[in-house]
Amino acid sequence: MKTLFWSLCLGMTTLSSLLFAQDQPPKETAKVVILLGPPGSGKGTQAVRLTKELGIPHISTGDLFRENISKDTELGRKAKSYTNAGKLVPDELVLDMLFDRVSRPDCARGYLLDGFPRTLAQAEALDKYLPPNTQLIVLSLNVPDDLIVKRAEGRLTCKNCGTIYNRYFSPPAQEGKCDKCGGELVQRPDDRAEVVEERLRVYHAQTQPLVEYYNKKGVLIQVDGTKSPDEVFSALKEKLSSR
Repeated sequence: MKTLFWSLCLGMTTLSSLLFAQDQPPKETAKVVILLGPPGSGKGTQAVRLTKELGIPHISTGDLFRENISKDTELGRKAKSYTNAGKLVPDELVLDMLFDRVSRPDCARGYLLDGFPRTLAQAEALDKYLPPNTQLIVLSLNVPDDLIVKRAEGRLTCKNCGTIYNRYFSPPAQEGKCDKCGGELVQRPDDRAEVVEERLRVYHAQTQPLVEYYNKKGVLIQVDGTKSPDEVFSALKEKLSSR
């Protein structure tokens, strides 16, 4: 009788566990969006708008460095030792910072990566980290080099209020003066044509191969980045809604 009693109890426990599991909602698939594009293609602007639209955090490696260094974390101290010495922060440390950030509760539904991955090695490391049920979407903004150079080289910033103009696309009413406050308009040193061209050279050598990598995986969406910010955003939203 005792054997029969315990067998019935075990059966009821197993049945209860099965029923409880059926009542639980399926775990939501996390959506990870990677935004690719050359420097000056408008990634930063679109990243902010997309994260608001999707309701997921915007994560950039630059912000991660600043956060860890300002909070004096162990990872931040390691990163600072490299940057103070004028050296590149190694992939291993970049990955440690990233994986620490995306493990937080606000990333459970997904997140948008801006500025990562930059190399094939980083992309492969990310692939190994992502859970099997992750929905990976890679958005690539396509802008020709000559237009990027023109956008950057023509950019003018007001020394007083920070308003940005472009001598080619949105010039001030009076040359060299801000329409809003009359302040002097200046060009940032990193907007010089030779600086932008060097950044593009590095991008094509290191990051451009990611386009082919993700295209082969079937997760790449290419978008014309030469249009206005609003038109580009609408195109990105339309592409995302079809996935």
